[in-house]
Amino acid sequence: MPKMDAAELSRMLGDWARPGRLLPDALAAGLLELIDAGFAPAGSVLPAQRDCAKALGVSRSTVASAFAELEARGYLASTVGSGTRVRSGRAAVATNGRLFSFTHSAPGVIDLSTGALPASEVARRELATGVSGLDDYLETDGYFPAGLPVLRQAIADRLTRDGIPTVPQQILITSGAQQATYLAMRTLVSPGDLAIVEDPTYRGGLEALRTLGARVQGVPLRSEGIDVDLLGHALVRRPAVLYCQTGIHNPTGTTMPRGTRAEVGELVNGAGTAVIEDCCSYDLTRGPGVARTLAGHVGDDLLVMIGSLSKLFWGGLRVGWARAGASRIRQILELRKAQDLATSVMSQLLATQLLRHAVEARRERRQMLASRLGSTQEVVREIFPGWRWEPIRGGTGLWIDTGGDVLALAEPAKRAKVRLAPGPSFSPQDGQRTMLRLPLWHDPQMLAEALGRI
Repeated sequence: MPKMDAAELSRMLGDWARPGRLLPDALAAGLLELIDAGFAPAGSVLPAQRDCAKALGVSRSTVASAFAELEARGYLASTVGSGTRVRSGRAAVATNGRLFSFTHSAPGVIDLSTGALPASEVARRELATGVSGLDDYLETDGYFPAGLPVLRQAIADRLTRDGIPTVPQQILITSGAQQATYLAMRTLVSPGDLAIVEDPTYRGGLEALRTLGARVQGVPLRSEGIDVDLLGHALVRRPAVLYCQTGIHNPTGTTMPRGTRAEVGELVNGAGTAVIEDCCSYDLTRGPGVARTLAGHVGDDLLVMIGSLSKLFWGGLRVGWARAGASRIRQILELRKAQDLATSVMSQLLATQLLRHAVEARRERRQMLASRLGSTQEVVREIFPGWRWEPIRGGTGLWIDTGGDVLALAEPAKRAKVRLAPGPSFSPQDGQRTMLRLPLWHDPQMLAEALGRI
């Protein structure tokens, strides 16, 4: 029977404590919602009461009362020595709640749980002008499963200018990078297959692997990138895929040195292991140019690169892309037809317009993030002087070591109407228990208010 970790339960419960409602009643209601939705399916084992109480920031008696209420109603069953299991409920929904924070916040809530940026000034300006070139497509059926040729060409040209020679046939346009990641993984991973990831890594990648039923092994991320020696040992197990970020890493903001990148390439080429490289943040370096990737170190027959326009322009466009060899692109293409047929023509035309201003958008984002990095660090040092972090090379957040149990911070923060992104969300084994990912872009006054509430 699957056993739920306390960090996983905390994520999926979300803002479970309701004003004016007793905590045991509110917790029981939150658990019942998870059971009814299939997120805690029949047969799954809940964390021990002591672990739940610690993770949720409540007394053990609160947890015991909530469990007892649901047991009396027939939803839970407790056995001495075996813990508490879900007795009845819907069929399982394959998720562990890592993306549950991507929902609209209630009024008064300050959301520090995501590093996603608001629209750039470049995007606001171009979006205000409207879509050009739409008339040429109105006589077609509007379905372009691989993407508009003009956008595929624009992305191929951009990658080529960035030092990654690319032709349009190597590009597939998707409805955001998360879809590209999921589809690429689905071409490579079957239920029960082993997938290797960095620990920590992007939580959306972990959620996709969980949905596909993969067994996930984390390899520690060091200051010089993934631990190459441990990666070599992991590849001996013949995993189906390595999912990694060697450019600007989410959530740590680090960059893998060229030498380490070459070692990783040599290892995966030798093992014949397919690689999905998340390159969504490679524009957001602190210096000139873009971050390097595994392109050139890993053959196109093994490497799938994932990119997005969300970081430079706006996530609301929902335009992402995958770059791979022609045969892999064909596989992904056929899978995406069954999912949503094609990405919006209007979004793709807007994306094509925006890419003409990519250099300007990079400059704007870097200036904004550099400024907010300074102000964010000042606020954090003032309010939590004991927190520590390593210098970052880019990206939209700080990876902070709080020195304590971050779940014990996140749960009271929910009740203070502040959403946080605890480290376990970014770990395949719900590790990183002292770490917190804090976004950079918030106004200093708002950030100070949020941390002050905590």
